[in-house]
Amino acid sequence: MKKSLLTLFAAIAFNSCKTETDKNTDTATTEAQIITEERTPEQEVAFKIAEANGLANWENVSQLEFTFNVDRGDTHFERAWKWSPKTNDITMISEKDSVNYNRHAIDSLAMNADKGFINDSYWLLAPMHLVWDETGTNLKLQDTATAPMSKKLLKKITITYGDEGGYTPGDAYDFYYDENYMVREWVYRKGNVSEYSMVTTWEDYNNYNGIKIASDHKAPENAVHLYFTDIAVKTEE
Repeated sequence: MKKSLLTLFAAIAFNSCKTETDKNTDTATTEAQIITEERTPEQEVAFKIAEANGLANWENVSQLEFTFNVDRGDTHFERAWKWSPKTNDITMISEKDSVNYNRHAIDSLAMNADKGFINDSYWLLAPMHLVWDETGTNLKLQDTATAPMSKKLLKKITITYGDEGGYTPGDAYDFYYDENYMVREWVYRKGNVSEYSMVTTWEDYNNYNGIKIASDHKAPENAVHLYFTDIAVKTEE
């Protein structure tokens, strides 16, 4: 990782460079609008990965809380979130600020907080976005692929975002998944170039009221440690 800390945080915030429509976190347009007609092989794998992570239970989630953490050397960064998916009311709590807003009415004051939310929630729920972000994206499969860190033979699905819209259009994400459709490593490639911008593991999966989340992500040689704490998934009775 040949990046300064500030540049690293910019890279970690790669998903912040997507707009609301690029990475859809509005549950009103997720489960209710998922295509049920015959799927392509790529869509079928995307659904299996999302389903392995609890897609069917997402409609019952009323509130999700988590803290996004990044460690590099002796430097620590964190911000906490409270999100009500059904209303899209969000609270961000950081060392410097606390912001309350609704994603249906984002003003200039909430814009920076929302960029952080898009990034952090994407890391948390990326397998779901293989299905949620169907519009304006392209999926590609590879039956056998060598995982960049473990060198294990896994399967790979790549999602590429469109060339228009968002702050950094055209980005690509390679998901390396096992026979149980669980993601084990992933790669972010800015602008869909061949060289990766960031690669990490997907570890420490836990089940939170039917939603499976990998809370631990490590870069090569432990250069960066990205992880989630204080995860709580509340569901409707």
